[in-house]
Amino acid sequence: MEIVTLSHFAGSVGSAFDIELGESSVALTLAEARPLPESGFPGMRRSPFSLMFRSGSQVVLPQKLYKLKNATLGQMDIFLVPVARDKDGIVYQAIFN
Repeated sequence: MEIVTLSHFAGSVGSAFDIELGESSVALTLAEARPLPESGFPGMRRSPFSLMFRSGSQVVLPQKLYKLKNATLGQMDIFLVPVARDKDGIVYQAIFN
């Protein structure tokens, strides 16, 4: 499996991702892709980064590994954590380190 990096997602900010939930799906938008501070561990295979996804739904999905699909990036498994709720929906974060 290829190690994903920030550059894989940087061009997809603003694009749609679908979470597959068996018979249904939930639409997310990649709202932000940004680098995180480097810890400096020897042998790191990638620089750490964060992705923020926004859902228009008010239903909060639990933190867990989800299958996400994107028209450009294809299908991937990403661990999402709900981190905020506002009038526009729910914000989920994925951290890669």
